[in-house]
Amino acid sequence: MVTEFRPSSVGTIPRLVLDSSERYADLHAFESEDGKTTIRFSDLAQAMERSAKAFIAAGLEPGDRVGIWAHNCIEWMLAAIGLQAAGGVLVPLNTRFKGPEAAYILNKSGAKLLVTTGEFLGTRYVDLARAQTLDTVEQIVDLLGESGEATAWEDFLRAGDGVTAEEVTSRIDAIEPDQLSDILFTSGTTGKPKGAMCTHEQVLRGYESWTKVVGLTKGDRYLVVNPFFHAFGYKSGWLSCILRGATCLPHAVFDVPAVLSRVAADKISVLPGPPTLYQSILMHPDLEKFDLSCLRLSVTGAAAIPVELVHRMRAELGFETVVTGYGLTEACGIATMCRAGDDPEIIATTAGRAIDDVEVICIDENGAEVPRGTAGEVVIRGYNVMKGYFEDEEQTRDTIDEDGWLHTGDIGVMSPEGNLRITDRVKDMFIMGGFNCYPAEIEGMLFGHPNVGQVAVIGVPDERMGEVGMAFIVPEPGTPPTQEEIIEWCRENMANYKVPRYVEVLDELPMNASGKVQKFILRERVEKVVSGK
Repeated sequence: MVTEFRPSSVGTIPRLVLDSSERYADLHAFESEDGKTTIRFSDLAQAMERSAKAFIAAGLEPGDRVGIWAHNCIEWMLAAIGLQAAGGVLVPLNTRFKGPEAAYILNKSGAKLLVTTGEFLGTRYVDLARAQTLDTVEQIVDLLGESGEATAWEDFLRAGDGVTAEEVTSRIDAIEPDQLSDILFTSGTTGKPKGAMCTHEQVLRGYESWTKVVGLTKGDRYLVVNPFFHAFGYKSGWLSCILRGATCLPHAVFDVPAVLSRVAADKISVLPGPPTLYQSILMHPDLEKFDLSCLRLSVTGAAAIPVELVHRMRAELGFETVVTGYGLTEACGIATMCRAGDDPEIIATTAGRAIDDVEVICIDENGAEVPRGTAGEVVIRGYNVMKGYFEDEEQTRDTIDEDGWLHTGDIGVMSPEGNLRITDRVKDMFIMGGFNCYPAEIEGMLFGHPNVGQVAVIGVPDERMGEVGMAFIVPEPGTPPTQEEIIEWCRENMANYKVPRYVEVLDELPMNASGKVQKFILRERVEKVVSGK
């Protein structure tokens, strides 16, 4: 009897790279967007070693954190596996961040190095970083080598030539499966981003399960449109490709014609993304001109999915398999998943069932499991639950109880078959085009506007993006700001997906007896306007 190989058995991400370099040696690991760079699996171990040497030469010690603030590209992945091979901890940063947002995460994580890019889509990341006070960053590396104000990636690599291969091997051998592989920052009700700590073992075990459920396999060609700074693009993206011997083709910016062209030209078989990605593709007037017959597998989620969309993805885009799921950064990005053979109704209306060896239940305010079919807070327990928030024991205790249950803040209903349907969010989070938006964080930033005295932010329905932000503002005495002024200020001070699309100036916010804003009244106000009542 042949025992099935389990990628997680290698223990750590660097050892996975070494194993996959041999196991899938004849296949391409990465192919660049411009078609000029290809890295075969047989060369991946050497590429990781060279990257690790550079980080060691730069003074990276085991456990040190490294921020990566850049768009999807091959260099991003090489930097990540290199720093992890050197014993470092990956800290991805959202490419939509402004300078202060990036600086907060770099300082909070104590990042020793920042790997970024000179300019991308008009944003000059090196300049933004250098304009901030970075308490612990000792060196800034420019992946594209264009800024002149940071160490070019090739120069960074050459600086590691004096480090021996034995030193890299020693570093890799010293990494234990229960050591941190990454810290992904997520915002929360406190308004300050928190760093969810996950280990090599958790990541490998979780995405061994993920790849098995979705059916990612050797030889698949995976167009990773989801950003690498998110678990969807990192863990279920390029890392899953290394797990199963699929080819990762990073894509920097979602543009419908460009994506359709790549699917046809590069014979893409796997194309995950939020529902808005597929809706945009289906709406493209020239869709029929592209050969999409190579598409096989889709994985989606992060927003409500119409049943009709699942049918159209299969009928018009040719997907054999459409899978949805539910996860959060604090659960390593994965908790429940539909299965390939599920009915379209289940795929569209639920997030599926708990993955193997993970418990997911809904509870009442006293912590007792509610009957199936009854709404309750979704809690998760299992190997995938983060080790805690980085240097924030209080928030960790508030999120993971003494029995090991991770309290998600989401309200869900469990079907008799164990399929989870998310119905609401205790934490008021809303999802704009696949990006999690946290009102408390946006409110905290809006208080930086000189004319804002009080503010409350909610998510409101949007046909294209699912939900968008709406801000209710009570101005400081004097000249009240206009909607246009507030929105323009937000565009200059926060990531685009956080910017409220609507602003209403009020004389006062609805408060309860304890002084808390009654956001349900604000939601009712919006619903009345929309319905015309």
